[in-house]
Amino acid sequence: MHTPPSVRKIVRQRVAAVTVTVFAAGLLLGVTSSAGAAPALTVSQVQAKLKALQTKEDQLDQQYGQVKQELQTTNQQLGLINKEIAADSVRFAGLRDEIGRIAVADYEDGNINSSIALFTSGNPQRILNQSSILQQLSDTNTALIRQFLAAAKLLTTTQLAEKRTKAGIAQLKSSLLKRKAALNKLVSKEQALLNRLSPAQQVGVTAGGGQTSGLKYTGPTSSQADKAVQFAYSKVGCPYVYGGTGPCADGYDCSGLTMEAWAAAGVSIPRDSYDQESELPQVDLAAGDPTKYLEPGDILGFAGNSHVGIYVGGGKLIDAPHTGADVELISLTGWYASELDEAVRP
Repeated sequence: MHTPPSVRKIVRQRVAAVTVTVFAAGLLLGVTSSAGAAPALTVSQVQAKLKALQTKEDQLDQQYGQVKQELQTTNQQLGLINKEIAADSVRFAGLRDEIGRIAVADYEDGNINSSIALFTSGNPQRILNQSSILQQLSDTNTALIRQFLAAAKLLTTTQLAEKRTKAGIAQLKSSLLKRKAALNKLVSKEQALLNRLSPAQQVGVTAGGGQTSGLKYTGPTSSQADKAVQFAYSKVGCPYVYGGTGPCADGYDCSGLTMEAWAAAGVSIPRDSYDQESELPQVDLAAGDPTKYLEPGDILGFAGNSHVGIYVGGGKLIDAPHTGADVELISLTGWYASELDEAVRP
C-alpha cells in the first residue's frame, strides 16, 4: 500500500524535513509531553494513519463538490427568479398606472375619499394589505382591480422567493468555506505525518507515482466509452480543485472528471462519487484480477466509494487525486488496488 496520490505530489515537491515540532506531533498523535523529540513511527503506522486521513479527506471532498453543485444550481434559480421579478414588475407597474388614473378621476369626482398615495405605491405587499380601498372604485373596474391584485400578489411571491434564495446562497457559501478549511487541515496533517519519516522512507510510502505529462491519446474514438477515455487523457496534467468540473484552468475533482468525461461522450451521469457508484450499472471485479472484466471508460470506486477514477485499460486509470496534485495516469496498484471497492459502466 502507498499513500494517497494527493500526498505523493506534495512530498515530491516540498518534503525535505525528517522531523516535526513537538507541537505538531502532539496535535496529530496525542503526544502531551512539552519537551523531547516526537516518538518514531514505522512506515506501516504512517500508512495506516494516512489511510484514515485520506478517507476523511475524500468524504469531505465529495461533500464540498455536492455543496458547490447545489450553489451553482441555486444561483441559476436566482437568475430565473430575477427574470420573473422583472416581468412581474413591468406588469404590476402598468396595471398600477391604470388603477391610479381611475382613482384620481374618482377622487376628483368625489367618489372616494381615501388616500390616493396607495394607488401609486410601488410596494405590492402594501397594495394587498389595503386592498379594501380598491373596492371604493367604480364597479365597472372590477376586472381590472382583480388583475391588479393578482399582479401584486405574484410580484410579492417572487420577491419573497428572491429573498429566500439569496439567504440560501449565503448559507451555501459559508458551508463551502468551512469544508475547504477542514480539507486544508487534513492535508496539513498528512504532510506532517510524512515529515515524521526520512526521505528514503517517504519514497517507500509514496512509491508508484502517476504520469502527469507527455501523454497523447492514440486509441479508438468510435464508441462513447472511447470518447470518455479520450477526454480523460486530454485532462492529464490539469490541477485538482475542490468541486472542480473544468475546464482545465479551473481544475477537476475526481467525480467532476469522470462526470465531464462521460458528458463529452454525450452521456449524463451523477455528479458525486457515491451516486455514480450506486446508480450506474455494476461491473464484476474478478477475485485475483480485478481488471478481468473491466473495459476502458468504466468508473472505479475507492475507499468506500468516496473516490473515483476512470479506467483506461492495461491496468491503468486516470484520476484527479487531491489538493496539491494534478490529473494523472496511474497503475491500478498499491493504494488503488487495496482500496478498490466497485466498478460501474455508464
